[in-house]
Amino acid sequence: MTNYAIKTVSENYKMTGFGVTLEDYNDWAGNAAKTAAKKAEITANNKLAELLALADGQEYQINYLVGGKAWRGFGVMGEFDAEGADVLDFLAGDYLVVPGTSADKDRLADEITGKAFGGLLQEITDYKYVGPGNATYVKAVDNGEFYGEMWLRVEKVAG
Repeated sequence: MTNYAIKTVSENYKMTGFGVTLEDYNDWAGNAAKTAAKKAEITANNKLAELLALADGQEYQINYLVGGKAWRGFGVMGEFDAEGADVLDFLAGDYLVVPGTSADKDRLADEITGKAFGGLLQEITDYKYVGPGNATYVKAVDNGEFYGEMWLRVEKVAG
């Protein structure tokens, strides 16, 4: 079984990010291309760097449901006024925390996402994912290794 933890967040919080709406959630290649293009755009125009400077410098890959459609983007913890950015509400409650490590910083968030949605959520029978979103961060640790965590809001299943 995959390593994970359940952690309780006691207060609602916000995240601010730049993202894209995904029209067809099952178009994996198209969605990856749209997401990569958005990341390249906000990196090239320094919008992501400006947002990181307003916050604590930790970047998150954020998945959220906006207007009934999947949204994926990149941003920070907290509410900030940045032109073209979305402010997303994350609710207090229990969160499934899925960790991962890799030498490949650029792939780690996707690897953790795959681990969570590719089997772990089906293995855990006492909690269910309730959203409305999730966020993953990656940071450098030692010797060229990177550590990351995905946080997904869950509810205990009545048993």
